[in-house]
Amino acid sequence: MPKIIIGLAGEIASGKDVTKKYLEINYGASCHRFSTILRDILNRLYLPIKRENMQDISTFLRQRFGEDLLAKIITEDVKNDPHEIVVVDGIRREADIVYLRKLSGFTLVKIEVDARLRYERLIKRKENADDTNKTYEQFLADGQKETELEIPKVMATANYCLNNNSSLKELYSQIEKIIIDLEKKYV
Repeated sequence: MPKIIIGLAGEIASGKDVTKKYLEINYGASCHRFSTILRDILNRLYLPIKRENMQDISTFLRQRFGEDLLAKIITEDVKNDPHEIVVVDGIRREADIVYLRKLSGFTLVKIEVDARLRYERLIKRKENADDTNKTYEQFLADGQKETELEIPKVMATANYCLNNNSSLKELYSQIEKIIIDLEKKYV
């Protein structure tokens, strides 16, 4: 059976994880995150899981081993994944999707949210150790780091858009519409 591969692109705290979890719970989707690779490395190095450390590791790996290193890893993981729906979370660069776009069933979905709302959600979710005490200015500065700068370019190439400025119910409704459309297209 053909696979539906959904790539998620969005700025920090836009709702990628919420979208991924919805697809996991309601469709049995599996997920691959670019940040999982970085978190694994930081854990092996016994370094704190902080946004700055993940950005530094990402930059080093890409500079040393090529811009497409993480993209190659994720693409192989997706190809080997037996699930009918696979989510790739955290697409940040054009290099991240070069190989994924070659896979049958790949679709890029962008998630848009106002910056102030993203900041409020970031503080509440406590995903990274350094997020809870972050000021709005620090949050905006994080969005200007090298690892975040290509996100708008990638989002501009998306096949679908989720607007996450409203309720979870509204977000879920938008996700459902995309799934229905993708099932018609790929299944």
